[in-house]
Amino acid sequence: MTQTMAQKTTHIIRFFAVTTLAPVALLALGALFGGLWAVAGFLYMTALAYSLDQLVALVRAPESPEAEFPDANALSTVLALSHFALLPLTVWALSNGQLAFWERLFVFFGMGLFFGQVSNSNAHELVHRSDRTLRRLGTWVYITLLFGHHATAHVRVHHRYAASPKDPNSAPLGMSYYRFLPRAWVGSFRAGLREENAMRTRAGSTDLHPYVLYVGGAIVCLALAYLIGGFTGVFKYMLLAGYASSQLMLSDYVQHYGLRRREIAPEKFEPVGAVHSWNSPQWFSSFLMLNAPRHSDHHAHPMKPYPALELTEEMPQLPRSLPAMATLALIPPLWRKVMDPRVARLHTATGTQEAG
Repeated sequence: MTQTMAQKTTHIIRFFAVTTLAPVALLALGALFGGLWAVAGFLYMTALAYSLDQLVALVRAPESPEAEFPDANALSTVLALSHFALLPLTVWALSNGQLAFWERLFVFFGMGLFFGQVSNSNAHELVHRSDRTLRRLGTWVYITLLFGHHATAHVRVHHRYAASPKDPNSAPLGMSYYRFLPRAWVGSFRAGLREENAMRTRAGSTDLHPYVLYVGGAIVCLALAYLIGGFTGVFKYMLLAGYASSQLMLSDYVQHYGLRRREIAPEKFEPVGAVHSWNSPQWFSSFLMLNAPRHSDHHAHPMKPYPALELTEEMPQLPRSLPAMATLALIPPLWRKVMDPRVARLHTATGTQEAG
């Protein structure tokens, strides 16, 4: 790697580190002291992210992704450890009664946005890594959000069946997010369990079933929440985890809404391509979410590290950033008004039949 490329790589990783770690400090201070710190953490995750997306376009083109981003896994590890520290701190702050009601609201939504957008994106990155320790770290992030089965369902179901009727996390045209949410949670739990059972049967495995870890780990986390804040702590923890996981499913909803792969044989579909995911180019929210909005490239190359994910012209793009479009998806009539014509144009251009 040339000196210029090495410097570029350092700058890219530095951007990711600053963007994703800055809210950790603000949110932690908000949980401890409330006041303006709580407001600042919330604003960082909302207004600042949206504003910076509108101001700057950052362009980069890595040539050798695996070699050029040796610090990417280190940053993911730091973010995961930060998550494990922030989550109990948040449960404590929300249940100990030392903060005023309005301060607790800002802490809840600020932390919830961080867990939903940064922790989830980071766990998603980790469960795709080849290193077993990193995969386990990502799995435990999901477990602490009471969503452990996603570590199986995402890799073994979503990546196999994305943009097809067999994937519960790919919303067909016309389905609202509110119909999609229970379908995605329950459907991915069941589909992941089926895949795990089938794989274990084929391999003759007698190791601990991952779903025992997912459910057992969640029970342990709930017990720890009780030790921190009693029944109030458990209730606040469940609300926080539900809010965070709902954002993950909202992201899936937005990034695959209405898109369908051709069925080339009974229950067999064309390979996942660039046109089977919605993407967004805004730089700040992409950095904040570890490039999760560059979704087509991720599906095409699941093992590619997040700093190397790219956008190309054939990839369908959302009209606004992923967080902005996720907010719009909460208002189904407006969402359909904006997105349904885009889906129709894309189907016409690709010759894909729309599926409701």
